[in-house]
Amino acid sequence: MKQPKHIAILGSTGSIGRSSLEVIASFPDALKVTYLTAHRNIDLLREQVRHFQPRGVVVLEERNAAVLRKTIGSATEILVGEEGMHEVVRRDDVDLVISSLVGFAGLKPTLTAIEAGKDIALANKETLVVAGELVMRKVREHGVQLIPIDSEHSAILQCLRGEQLDSVERLILTASGGPFLHHRKEQFRVITVEQALNHPTWKMGNKITIDSATLMNKGLEVIEAFWLFGLPPEKIGVVIHPQSIIHSMVEFADGSIKAQLGMPDMKIPIQYALMYPERPGRAFRKLNFGAVGQMTFLEPDLEKFRCLSLAYKALALGGTAPAVMNAANEVAVQLFLEERLPFDQIPSVIEDALTNHTQSHQCTLDDIILADRTSREHVMHQVSLTQ
Repeated sequence: MKQPKHIAILGSTGSIGRSSLEVIASFPDALKVTYLTAHRNIDLLREQVRHFQPRGVVVLEERNAAVLRKTIGSATEILVGEEGMHEVVRRDDVDLVISSLVGFAGLKPTLTAIEAGKDIALANKETLVVAGELVMRKVREHGVQLIPIDSEHSAILQCLRGEQLDSVERLILTASGGPFLHHRKEQFRVITVEQALNHPTWKMGNKITIDSATLMNKGLEVIEAFWLFGLPPEKIGVVIHPQSIIHSMVEFADGSIKAQLGMPDMKIPIQYALMYPERPGRAFRKLNFGAVGQMTFLEPDLEKFRCLSLAYKALALGGTAPAVMNAANEVAVQLFLEERLPFDQIPSVIEDALTNHTQSHQCTLDDIILADRTSREHVMHQVSLTQ
């Protein structure tokens, strides 16, 4: 009998982590949770421990570990902090790591897992955005699989199976356009947090939902696609597809286009990543073309959604520029969520950080960490001057 795949989930209480556990629960003979990590949602983590009985959990703060020790018993080991996260992804009882932490925080534990020879199911797109060259070099050196969970990159991976990369003319990432697709640019200043978090088709965490509203999410995905599939930026395009039924497309040299379609449900690409290259059946919502009615497509408005063009700029600059862009965006999004920065100023903050960054073409982990830190400090300083 085939042994189950043992899985560690980095960020088990987030939206990807929760969906991943739903998928894992559907395949108890093939998939088994060995470790879970969480930040603040200790109540949900406790429920996950009771249901999945992992061998260990990691929390970032000792006070949360103390709470867990009183409530989950001794059968599950409790580790603390970043060191605990690095410890569990190295262990022999882990075959695959689901990297679903939010933002830059996902980089170091993902690198540690790769260096330990673990396959990666990657939902943390920032890992490749800020350190794509370093990460992909480590993937090759250690002979591991890196399977994307993002629906767009999963779609491209599926479209490319059985194809020759030199026959690809263009990768086409689809974007819903977010909640402000039909807003005028001058309306952006008065957009509220509540409005920005009201995504029309996807249910996601706060940070990625705001990124979708600014189209920065699609910019990050362009950079991620660059590293995953090895095509130049001019061969990676974006099209607005509000229905979110086509998750991405590949155009070939002969003019043929392959598309991957499905309901907007992250459990579908998660299952593909966890069971790759197999496709076991499961009772997902099936696509009803009659109910969809029609599918529409628009070119993105780069004047209105400046974050997308800034991502292409950072990719063209190379080196540490994407790390600077990502850090500035993370800070700007958090300030917007705290109602300390207007929605329309998010791209301005990012552009200022890129303009004032001393570019480094070195991409060691230390260079990337330094670029990330200085960009965050720059943004906080500049925003404080205006308040």
